[in-house]
Amino acid sequence: MYQKLGQIEKRYNELSHLMSQPEVIANQNEFRRLAKELAEISGITKTYQSYKRTLQELKDTQEILASETDRELLEMAQSELKNLEQRKDQAEQELKILLVPKDPSDEKNVIVEIRAGTGGEEAALFVADLFRMYSRYAERNHWKMEVLSENPTGIGGYKEIIANVQGQGAYSRFKFESGTHRVQRVPETETSGRIHTSAVTVAILPEAEEVDVEIDPADLRIDVFRASGAGGQHVNRTDSAVRLTHIPTEIVISMQDDKSQHKNKAKAMKILRARLQSRYEEEQKSKRSQNRKSQVGSGDRSERIRTYNFPQGRITDHRIGLTLYQLDAILDGSIHEMIEKLTVARQLELLQNFGLGESSGEKQKKSETVSR
Repeated sequence: MYQKLGQIEKRYNELSHLMSQPEVIANQNEFRRLAKELAEISGITKTYQSYKRTLQELKDTQEILASETDRELLEMAQSELKNLEQRKDQAEQELKILLVPKDPSDEKNVIVEIRAGTGGEEAALFVADLFRMYSRYAERNHWKMEVLSENPTGIGGYKEIIANVQGQGAYSRFKFESGTHRVQRVPETETSGRIHTSAVTVAILPEAEEVDVEIDPADLRIDVFRASGAGGQHVNRTDSAVRLTHIPTEIVISMQDDKSQHKNKAKAMKILRARLQSRYEEEQKSKRSQNRKSQVGSGDRSERIRTYNFPQGRITDHRIGLTLYQLDAILDGSIHEMIEKLTVARQLELLQNFGLGESSGEKQKKSETVSR
């Protein structure tokens, strides 16, 4: 760990020197590239430098305790020693988290796909509830949410709804929502008051740019047809609907929500790129980890991740065993606490996977407990 931190600090100093050179300043492309790299390691370098200062202060304080005889100074040094040890342990934990490789998709926009599973109309109604929850959450974070495609039912639900969330860090927050969401409640159509269990699947895909996923036009089959459905002057009058088929993967995207064929095609391409990127990343992940599932879930939509129990006002995330009695607030978009706890659980798992163990302070505490 310290060898890696030393290398990062050395690179930080090199970059700082390079960016002050006239030839680099004159080359704007090179200057921007170096500035980006410098910004990426700036946080961890400053934390490491602060950590080294704390170590030096800790060493100085220990020397005072070993040589000083004045009782008042000894008491002050002893108190300072405890504070410095706490700062040291905290900095070590921060450095470990900073050293864990970041998900390259974390800062991207996302494609949110919500589909009704088992439960018929009740599942379709819960799709609408989840869509509202995510819409409110996006609004609280000042992110833009745009519906790309929807398949509504007659009583206010959706068989499927696909939306694009645009905002810095959107994927880093939404990615924990992939999976099966189970709901337990009495449906509006239920006359006997019996609780039904329904399920909805959510897929969260990082939005892929054209530079991320190159699609060969020869691999695409594009069909246009007349839109169908209730309302709209374009329905059954113009060939505005678009169906894209990616022949190598057999992925099919149909889009008819807009009156413009061009806009429908652009929306379909956005979804296709995201799904192709997701498939490629899953294949790579499978090769690297042999399908090892993580503590907070693999993101597989077949995996049940959460239960919403309406009679008890309870929501449980099964990946980390978290239960909150805040169902109304959460469905209104207050999912920040749950996402924070999932993020922490993921960071702890990554620390273990990368062999970044406990701090010396934590080890000492465990040693003392065992000895007692």
